[in-house]
Amino acid sequence: MPKTKSGQIAVATTVMLTFISFWRAAAIVLNDMGSSAYYVAGIAEQAIGKSAPWFILGIMLFSYAVRLVYLESTMMFIRGGLYRVVKSALGGTLAKLSVAALMFDFILTGPISGVSAGQYLMGLINQLLAHFGKPLLPQNLGAIVFACVIILYFWRQNIRGIEESSSKALRIMQITTVMVILLILWGIYTLLHIEWSLPPFDIQLQPHALGWLKDSTIPFDFAIVAIAIGLGHSLLAMSGQETFAQVSREIAHPKLKNLKRAGLIIFVFCFVFMTAVSFFAVTIIPDEVRPQYFENIITGVVAHMIGPELLKIGFQAFVVIVGFLILSGAANTALIGSNALMNRLSEDGVLTDWFRKPHKQYGTSHRILNFIAILQVITILLSRGDVYLLGEAYAFGVLWSFFFQALAVTVLRYKDPSPREWKFPLNLHIGKIEIPIGLLTVLFILFTLAVANLLTKQVATISGFSFTIFLFIVFVISERWRKKKVEAQPIGLDPFRLVAEPQITRATVGSRPHSVLVPVIESKDLSHLNAVLEQTDTKKQDVVVMTTRLLKGPTVGQGEEEIFSDLEQDLFTRAVKLAEKHGKSVRLVVAASNDTFFSIAQTALKLDCESIVLRVSAKLTPTQQTRAVSEAWDKLPNPNKKDVLIKIWRDGQYILLWHALPPLPDIPRETLRTINYLYRELNPDGVEKVSRAQIIEMAVEKLLKEHQSGQNQPESKEKTHL
Repeated sequence: MPKTKSGQIAVATTVMLTFISFWRAAAIVLNDMGSSAYYVAGIAEQAIGKSAPWFILGIMLFSYAVRLVYLESTMMFIRGGLYRVVKSALGGTLAKLSVAALMFDFILTGPISGVSAGQYLMGLINQLLAHFGKPLLPQNLGAIVFACVIILYFWRQNIRGIEESSSKALRIMQITTVMVILLILWGIYTLLHIEWSLPPFDIQLQPHALGWLKDSTIPFDFAIVAIAIGLGHSLLAMSGQETFAQVSREIAHPKLKNLKRAGLIIFVFCFVFMTAVSFFAVTIIPDEVRPQYFENIITGVVAHMIGPELLKIGFQAFVVIVGFLILSGAANTALIGSNALMNRLSEDGVLTDWFRKPHKQYGTSHRILNFIAILQVITILLSRGDVYLLGEAYAFGVLWSFFFQALAVTVLRYKDPSPREWKFPLNLHIGKIEIPIGLLTVLFILFTLAVANLLTKQVATISGFSFTIFLFIVFVISERWRKKKVEAQPIGLDPFRLVAEPQITRATVGSRPHSVLVPVIESKDLSHLNAVLEQTDTKKQDVVVMTTRLLKGPTVGQGEEEIFSDLEQDLFTRAVKLAEKHGKSVRLVVAASNDTFFSIAQTALKLDCESIVLRVSAKLTPTQQTRAVSEAWDKLPNPNKKDVLIKIWRDGQYILLWHALPPLPDIPRETLRTINYLYRELNPDGVEKVSRAQIIEMAVEKLLKEHQSGQNQPESKEKTHL
């Protein structure tokens, strides 16, 4: 554990305690989901023919239902997305299997997006080189180089923190939105000036799209079978759902409302973008030339629009640049999602804490990010720049992670029937029994698609199954090794970056004036912190969570004392989880002192806190608590200290409010006349020897001495009157 000198202040910051708006959260997810529009239409048509746009349309509608499944699991506040949900419902073994499959998804998200971006960019470069009669560059090699550069760039950005990465994602989506609007308007204009027809409904399954079923006797012309296979080959259109679950931890308050907003933005953007590109591809690009644009389908759409050639070339360059941005942004979302997922594994004891050690400067889990980036670069090199190959493999992790998520949420309906803030709709109640018709329908569809993909996507099945089993074995071995090495060490604790300071200041803590100080002693009951988070707008007022490391014995003030133990780490971990539940930020402080109440008072003074919120003590009465803090406040050597309001919380309400330094009371007119009379009598010659303030001080001192000696016991006004 980190050590600091006695009396010092340790300011703790957790790895992921930065909250983002629903716009930024939607942008992060859209950099993953939206980027699929650049390659999914080409991949789907290669497998199922010209009917691909209808299947992509169906997948986009179905994606909203899948996102609602993730919304229910998120609102249960099970941290860690897929892993924690599956573990809670189905146990650790299936949880590790599901995460291994999902990691295959994340590992491939960066490479397929990066390589596709490289293909678009190299295509534009070679087109310009050909126009000027220059030799062409090797397209696949160039795509590999660009993809590696993209991975390394966003790896560096994520090392610096999610807030910076989300800002980049938001800017990318703003530019992409402009491009989408122009593309749709120009596409509609083109359709008004050419002859076109809607894509056919009949599916034309290609031999390579049947996988192991190619030589079977299954009637592929049977509607249900054809639809299942067709949807399976179009599934990449809704990849990125787990990213939604992962970034939901960082969405700001109010969490449910902002999650719904983000989900709606994601659905509308992807639905419009994906369906527009897929339908334009079939209706605008002639059949005989469309295959050459399968890996850069939007470029083909722009090339065959109606308009001046120079304008089309300029817009084509804009499309390629935007494609490079959004596809490279997908690599960013993959790093964010995989980082959060691996953090949850380490937090739960599957991976060692070595992976989660925060970066010294930025506080991020840099070792996990390093690990993911290395795997992605290796995948890019092994793929040799083949987008179709990466897309086929990519589908394995996408679909099976969806299935495990839906299965776990369905099981939790029965395993944990406690009230939820939000549920997937369409629930039938028969007495006390609830039948989640909506969830079961989604689960059945996902299972059908999973089986269809398992049998028809040979590359995806072999590569995905091999990687999943390999990673599962790694997880099992790591978990067993960790249990043997650190049996006594608690798991499930967040890592914190400690900054030791000799004095506490607002600058070191990062708080503003008039904050709320919430001392915490034990992690079993943080109801007072929960109340403060519910009632405080942290955009306007900071919440500072502090605990005191009580130092005892002759070593106090000498040498070094460990002031951040597992107890403090557990306290802050639970505080962070509570803050994440509300989508609000907190500041964390642990102070070393031999007097708890003096430490609280001093922290409140140094941070210029407006109030101190305490949970009722098991040892002291509420009056004794407030009196102890008030006395400590009086002892602080600061003549300019202001008042601070002390609140005691118990059973859902504040039972006592106490001003440590209340404002001066209104003095009755008769008392003022008496003070003025004494002032005149004590200064008969007109020269002030005794001031009015001194008269009051002498009266108070006399009353205090009499009270301490027991000579004078003040009586109530009613008794004195009697």
